[in-house]
Amino acid sequence: MMHLLTMRAWLAPAVAGLLLAGCQGKTTTADTAAGAPAAEAAPTDTASVPTPADGITPALLARHIQVLASDAFQGRRPFTPGEDKATAYLAAEFKKLGLKPGGPGGSYFQPVPLVEIAGRPDSVATVAGNGKSLALKYRTDFMFLTEHEQPTVAIKDSPLVFAGYGVTAPEYKWDDYAGLDVKGKTVVVLINDPGNAGNDTTMFQGKAMTYYGRWGYKYEEAARHGATGLLIVHDTKPASYPWTVVQSSNGGAKLHPTTPDHGASKVALEGWMTLDAAKRIFAAAGQNYDALYAAANQRGFKGKALGLSLTTTLHNKITYKTSKNVVAVLPGATRPKEYIIYSAHWDHLGIGPAIKGDSIYNGALDNASGCAGLLAIATAFEQAKEKPQRSIVFLAVTGEEQGLLGSDYYAQHPLFPVANTVADINMDELLAFGPMRDLTITGYGQSDLDDYARAAAKEQNRYVIPYQHPETGSFYRSDHFSFAKVGIPALYASGSFDSRLHGKAFAEKEREDFEAHNYHQPSDQYDPKWDLRGAAQDARLLFRIGQKLAAETTFPQWKASSEFRAVRLKSRPQ
Repeated sequence: MMHLLTMRAWLAPAVAGLLLAGCQGKTTTADTAAGAPAAEAAPTDTASVPTPADGITPALLARHIQVLASDAFQGRRPFTPGEDKATAYLAAEFKKLGLKPGGPGGSYFQPVPLVEIAGRPDSVATVAGNGKSLALKYRTDFMFLTEHEQPTVAIKDSPLVFAGYGVTAPEYKWDDYAGLDVKGKTVVVLINDPGNAGNDTTMFQGKAMTYYGRWGYKYEEAARHGATGLLIVHDTKPASYPWTVVQSSNGGAKLHPTTPDHGASKVALEGWMTLDAAKRIFAAAGQNYDALYAAANQRGFKGKALGLSLTTTLHNKITYKTSKNVVAVLPGATRPKEYIIYSAHWDHLGIGPAIKGDSIYNGALDNASGCAGLLAIATAFEQAKEKPQRSIVFLAVTGEEQGLLGSDYYAQHPLFPVANTVADINMDELLAFGPMRDLTITGYGQSDLDDYARAAAKEQNRYVIPYQHPETGSFYRSDHFSFAKVGIPALYASGSFDSRLHGKAFAEKEREDFEAHNYHQPSDQYDPKWDLRGAAQDARLLFRIGQKLAAETTFPQWKASSEFRAVRLKSRPQ
């Protein structure tokens, strides 16, 4: 799964306006959508349910995960031999199952043109002013990046300006840039969005993150105001991830989509600083960080210049290459020109800084498990006695960890018409701690797909709940979001919070342990002790949803309260 900090704001200005400013009176936070049905109560039993003979087994999932997450695949980073091995493996497995190539020219691959910017910041960045000078250290205090496709990007004496959360949200009557001149300057902002501390549930969506809390939005908004750079203050609690994830996700080379202006419309400097570094900077500016943080969470907050300037340089190696989405199709028997997409990202972080002697970031759960689910569901469709009436598309996308690059490219360059695409069913991190009683829907209340999920969950004696930590902005963190943005109803659901055998506390502890110790780390590797019965359970549930969708003639719709409904109506009027 792509973490919060590895997602860019893909929305074009017109679409952004539709999803943000055009939703006045409605939430832009998926899991708290207005009009969302109440989640049902948990069943009281703890017994498991029979396993159908559909070919989806823990052993099959384990076999695929073991291969895709092996050291031989080198962490599956795009533009490396790991990409070649992963995409070849997936294509070969689809071919073995008898699935048709879905890419151009009779290929299993959709080319995805990208640019790689291998940026090496100066080891020390200088902040000076007010008669003081601070030396900030790379990786220890800051992580800096750029999307400018230039060998050298120099930031010299760029004035620092604090702009609260860096949000302009007319529907919430909020503008952190009001009366603030940031042209040619570097903006410092807080992570997440106003109200994220949960102290005021009337502010934005309270604890639940809205799209304004996305770091990609903050970079884009700073660029719209003419800023040279934007730095986000990392705070572990509202971020929901530690500084080590900032380091692992933003060190070394980064991939970006190619743009006509070679990134010139972006801010020249994108970056993060630790909370400790921010407090030192604010103290040097004669300001108290805690006081400004409190002020930034109050309506009417006014940003201010800090009287300090930043100097740093990024030295870049620019590489233009083409990555690949893997696409396979099971043609529909009677309505082959209507499509249901199953998606999962094949990529991970590749080879990076060694931790405990291991430098391969294998990405076993994230997301060899999702690709294994893709192959298992394809197996189930091939083995089913009744063939689907609609076509089933299996899409393994590139560059999710770099910012949903492959799924966004597909959404903007669809191989099958968006108007004829029934739904996207996405898999990212099928968990490995046994069968689950819950089915957690990220984006609960957004579309009719909730009802399909509820019916499939009932078959397994499970209950449906919204994602339990909406403050993390999870709806924006995986590939289903790329499909939602172009109006395709998208489902992202899995067992997450209630172990059938051990209860809720056990499930929460397992999730927290993974986030704290294995997420985006070399330790996310296959373990033969894993209990993949829950992963198989989820894959089977998603298979059953696809079967039902494929047998129908109707199309699921976005709820009236959803910000994505208007986009869908443009491509497929009711």
